[in-house]
Amino acid sequence: MKRVAYLAAVMLLTAAAAFAQKPAAKQDEAAKTEEAAVRAVVETYLRGLKHNDVESLKQAFWPEAKLFFVKRDGQLGQLTQTQWLAGFAASAGKEEQGSLRITALDITGDAASVKVFEDYPTSVYIDYLSLLKLDGHWKIVNKIYTSHNKQP
Repeated sequence: MKRVAYLAAVMLLTAAAAFAQKPAAKQDEAAKTEEAAVRAVVETYLRGLKHNDVESLKQAFWPEAKLFFVKRDGQLGQLTQTQWLAGFAASAGKEEQGSLRITALDITGDAASVKVFEDYPTSVYIDYLSLLKLDGHWKIVNKIYTSHNKQP
């Protein structure tokens, strides 16, 4: 009788482990799919920066996105996506010489945070991008950034 109880317990534990692994595998696959979708949006953003492509930047951002930064006087600076893109188009030129890369990415449900490092010949920017999955698509809804000039 003890042997039957032991075998039943082993079979039950084996079945439970197999059952638990299937959802985890599905979760892993779903997480990879979401990460790829977030990376695709950020790569569109990086392509826009690198090639001064305002249309790529518009694709990456939610239309009502906001951008925040600390101004030279230490006060909070805020721009709408439209204001930033107008200023971006006017300052085109330095981006093609830069090195751009994702240094951190975190996704929880329908929210994501991505850190981007931008190394240009005379300055460095660090962007923190907040993304949300809206209407089934990931979009940048907020960007905060900091920058500093390189020493000559």
